[in-house]
Amino acid sequence: MKSVNSELVIEIKNLSKSFKNLIAVDNLNINVFQGDVFGFLGPNGAGKSTTIRMLLTLIKPNKGSIKIFGKDLFKERLSILRNIGAIVEKPDFYGYLPAIKNLEIVSKISGHDISKKRIMEVLELVGLAERYKSKVKTFSHGMKQRLGIAQALLHNPDLIILDEPTTGLDPMGMKEIRDLIIHLSRDLKKTIFLSSHILYEVEQVANRMIIIYKGTARVEGNVKDLLNATNLAVTFEVNDSEKAKGILNETRWKEKLKNVSGQKLEFNIENHEIASLNKYLVEYGVDVYSIIPTRSLEEYFLKITQETN
Repeated sequence: MKSVNSELVIEIKNLSKSFKNLIAVDNLNINVFQGDVFGFLGPNGAGKSTTIRMLLTLIKPNKGSIKIFGKDLFKERLSILRNIGAIVEKPDFYGYLPAIKNLEIVSKISGHDISKKRIMEVLELVGLAERYKSKVKTFSHGMKQRLGIAQALLHNPDLIILDEPTTGLDPMGMKEIRDLIIHLSRDLKKTIFLSSHILYEVEQVANRMIIIYKGTARVEGNVKDLLNATNLAVTFEVNDSEKAKGILNETRWKEKLKNVSGQKLEFNIENHEIASLNKYLVEYGVDVYSIIPTRSLEEYFLKITQETN
C-alpha cells in the first residue's frame, strides 16, 4: 500500500540534535504524506523520542528544519500544534476521577472548546463509552492507553503522533490499539505517525516506514516492499513435530528448518513461502495449530546495517 496522497504532512530535512557529546539525531530526513500510517522504527536509544519531542516543540534541534501541514513548525507553532494529537510515553490521569471528568479537565487546560457530546464521541471511538463514569484507577493498562488516545483525539486533529502506544500491553491490549489505529486511518482519514521498537507491530498497521539507528536513517519505504524481501523466523506449532520433521526430511524445507522444540518447528523463510509450507504439512497429515512470525527488529537491523556499512 503506497501513500494515499502526495500532499506532505510532515517534512523533516537535515534534522540534528545533540546533548553535550551525545548525538541523538544525526541529519535525519523524513517525509510523511497525508493518509499515511507511518512507522517510525528503531531500537531503544535510536533517537525516536528525541525526534518526536522536536516534532512537538518540546526541545529545539541544533540544525535542520521541520514543516508540518506545509508550515514552518517553529514560526507557526501554535496554529500547527492545534491540529496535532499526541501521546508521548505513558499518559497520566487523575486516578480518583472518572474518565469523562479527566477528559473535561484536559479540554479546559488545552483551551479547546470541547463539548460533552464530543467527549462521549471519542470515548465511544476508543471503546470506553460504557466506562465513562468509572474511576481511572480501576482501568487496565490497555484501557488507560486507549483513554490517552481519546485525549489526543478530543480536538479532532488531522495528525496523530503516537510514541510507543503498546508498551507494556498484553496481546489483547496490543490488538485493541492496532485495531484503533487502523480505524483512525481507514475510516476517519487521519495521518498517523507511529513510533515503535517492535517491527511486527508496525508491519500490521503501517503502509510506509523508516528505520533509524544511532540517530541516522538506515532504510525508508513501503512496508511490504521492505519486509517481503527479507527472511524471517516463523514458528509452526503442530500436533506431531517428529512426524513433521520426517515428512520434510527429503524436501527443500529441510534446509530451512532451524530448530525443533517440543511441538514447535522454527523455519527461516520468506513471507510468500508460509502458505505453501502450511499447505504441505496439512496435506501430509500434520495438524498446524498456529503460525507465528518471530522476526526481531534486532535481526533486521543487523541485516540492513551490514548492507549499509
